[in-house]
Amino acid sequence: MSIERIPLVPPTIAPVSAGARRPLFSVMIPTYNCTNYLREALQSVLAQDPGPDRMQIEVVDDCSSDGDVRALVAELGKGRVGYFRQERNVGSLRNFETCLNRSRGEWIHLLHGDDLVKPGFYQEIETLFRQYPEAGAAFTGYLHVNERTDVLYPNDPLSDRPCIIEDWLSVIASSQRVQPPAMVVKRYVYERLGSFFAFHYGEDWEMWVRIAAYYPVAHSPRHLAKYRVHKKNITSNYFCSGQNIRDIERAIEIVQEYLPEDKRAVLYERAKRHYSLYFARTSDMVYHGYHHPQQALAQAKRAFHMDANPTTAYFVCKMYMKLLFRYRFKDIAGNAL
Repeated sequence: MSIERIPLVPPTIAPVSAGARRPLFSVMIPTYNCTNYLREALQSVLAQDPGPDRMQIEVVDDCSSDGDVRALVAELGKGRVGYFRQERNVGSLRNFETCLNRSRGEWIHLLHGDDLVKPGFYQEIETLFRQYPEAGAAFTGYLHVNERTDVLYPNDPLSDRPCIIEDWLSVIASSQRVQPPAMVVKRYVYERLGSFFAFHYGEDWEMWVRIAAYYPVAHSPRHLAKYRVHKKNITSNYFCSGQNIRDIERAIEIVQEYLPEDKRAVLYERAKRHYSLYFARTSDMVYHGYHHPQQALAQAKRAFHMDANPTTAYFVCKMYMKLLFRYRFKDIAGNAL
């Protein structure tokens, strides 16, 4: 693991210099080789832009090679959107760190370049922070969408009304319940707790648990963010290599440090059970969606070792049978290829 790309401890986020003009929001958009989606991300923000006095908007490009990001930002932003390009590819964690340190707003929305928000998102976040000033972060409901932004499914509900989520630390430490485009964090929280670290897959889950250990978190159930699921996003590589489970196993260990001692054992087992079920079920995606049958079997087996239960055992057997009979791949619609 390269410390240059994957810091071993949370990187420092420096305070904004004294006397600097500070907007309410900083919408920081880290991007790398997702130019086809970046247009929609920018348009979704600009459609609800309250002006530069209230919102900083900036794209931070990790040396993309799939298009002219600078030209796209100039075309859409017309001088309204800032642009910063890394001198070399530094990896997602260091690019997030750059985003946070370049932000000037009171509240930071780290919007990945392939995600987007719906009209009313920023107003809803502002309402949450005004209603619950003690909150260190706030997030809305969100939708999983595909390449064409067709809705796949919504997030599992957490509340039926805006609120501070009760015992959010236990809830989020048990399983991932929020995706990045839905979350906005107060800058002083990052200044206190630092940036993302340790791994690429699950780094956001670790961060949400870390924040929950120190601050209340506000939530609105309105589905105002869209998390894009597609084969070219960064997580697909980790599913195909097995890095996903290795990183989550490490994340589960790290978050134990943030939990009350009397809850650690229970939440540790809950997290292992949740992720074992998730990885067992997504072994089908690795087999059919990514066409990696051997890795699909390896993922199912590792899910079983993470937590042996009927579901994980079923998927191990299922993957063995598919390999034995050379089961044909299927496309997303379930048609044999």
